[in-house]
This record gives sequence, structure tokens and C-alpha cells, in this order.
Amino acid sequence: MHNTRPLRCAAIHDLSGVGRCSLSVILPAMSVMGVQVCAVPTAVLSTHTGGFGTVAVRDLTDYLGAALHHYESLGLSMECVYTGYLSSVSQADLCRAFFQQYPDAMKVVDPVMGDNGKLYRGFTAERVRAISELAREADVITPNLTEAALLLGEEPPTRALTVGEARSMLARLSQSGAGVVVVTGVTLSTGEQANICFDREKSAYWKSVIDYLPVRYPGTGDLFAAVLTAGLMQGDSPAMAMDRATRYLEITIKTTFGYGTDPREGVMLERTLEWLTRNELPRGYETL
Repeated sequence: MHNTRPLRCAAIHDLSGVGRCSLSVILPAMSVMGVQVCAVPTAVLSTHTGGFGTVAVRDLTDYLGAALHHYESLGLSMECVYTGYLSSVSQADLCRAFFQQYPDAMKVVDPVMGDNGKLYRGFTAERVRAISELAREADVITPNLTEAALLLGEEPPTRALTVGEARSMLARLSQSGAGVVVVTGVTLSTGEQANICFDREKSAYWKSVIDYLPVRYPGTGDLFAAVLTAGLMQGDSPAMAMDRATRYLEITIKTTFGYGTDPREGVMLERTLEWLTRNELPRGYETL
């Protein structure tokens, strides 16, 4: 069957019209990497919630179950189910229903909950618990450092991590379920900024070092997880998939920074998507 159609991924995320994040970056990035994205929007928003004033928003919780039911009636197969921002506990439950319907699919959870040591606005303890439970059912998780601490029930670290601490965090996250754990935006005591990864199957720890730029753009975590997921679906090892995503983000952030655009508008992936169509093997990862 696979040779007659692209690999298919159900992407359960919100859709923001302006601001380049979630489905608006996931769809183009995964598509150019040869994956058919079946978008399952959890909510639609006029813009993302980071600084554009009062957002027009429609919650689509009732739609998730109906879409799943329709796909079931069609006998539609998926090679991957990939979840991101969820607006409620019931959305996490519906994602679990997607996982159950596609038991052979690769399950990717980007546990969107907070950043910079703080929960995102409106996040409750119940929602954190529901997303943490969903993450335990995943094959791959992609938390940032704050979310990694939340998943472990710990305080987010406020200083650089030693290599030993970084490896311990990855291993403990993997113990609760996922065979591939990638933590983004980690400052190491070596002075490096890095994305770090544990591949349980090989018992291997990896890092991809990032050039630091003094700017933050929304949606970069979504774009990173999308490229990582598509890479894994196409046969990259976890270290290669992480590095492909890291290098692509680096190129895209540097390009955007060079144009000096309003950071609220996210990164200019329109200028860099072509890089993802080249099948060059990234070799920027090192052992951690």
C-alpha cells in the first residue's frame, strides 16, 4: 500500500491564521518532506495568543471525535498520530482515542504546556496532568526544558545543566513511556545551547548544538517537532531527525533575523522550505 501513497500523519493541533505556528507551519514542513498531513484542528484562532490583542477563537473539541469517527468509517490508515497544543482535558482524552484507533501508528506528543519556567496562561493542574498522561502513551515526546520538568513533576531548572543532569532528565522521561525523548532549548554547563535526545533502543544520548541568537519567535517548537516527526517517518535515526530539525530551525531563524521582521509573525519558512527537500544527511549531532 505504501508505495501507492505518501506516508500519512494525523496532526492534532490548533490553527492560527496569523503568526506562523502550529498547523500553519506543520502542514508545509511535513508536506515538502513527503508526508501527507491530515490536519485535525483542536481550535481555530485569528492569530496566536502572543501579543496580537483580543483573538477570535473557536474551540473544536466536538469536531475531534466526529472526525475520528468518520476516519474509522472510511477505514483510513495512518502511519503517525502527532499531537500538540490541547485546550482541555477532554481534548487529551480524544487524542488517546486516536492513539487507540491507530495502534500501529508512531505516536508523537509535543506536550505544549509552558516555557521559560512558567505555565502558559490558562493552564490548570488538571490539564498538565492530562497532557502528562497522554505523553506516557507516546513513542516520541518533544518537550522544551520547562515542559520536561513539568512531565517529571519537578521545578524547571534555573541554571545550566551538567551533562550528567541532562542525561538523567532524558532517561527519567523515557522511563515513563517514550522510546525517543528530545528536549529542546537546553543550556549546558559547557556553555552550549543544545537540543538533546535519548534513543532508548540504542541506549544512546545525543546533542545538537545551536548558534544562539538574541531573539525568540513563536512557532519554532512546532516547526522543530514537525521536521523531527517527518524525518523519523522517512527513516531517519532519532539523532539524525533531531539534527535535521535543529539545522533547519537554525537556517530559518537566521534568515528571519536577517530580515528584521516583527518577531510576533514567527519565522519566514517560506524562504527556507526548499532546504527540507534536499535529502542531505545532517551530521551535526554529537554524543551527549
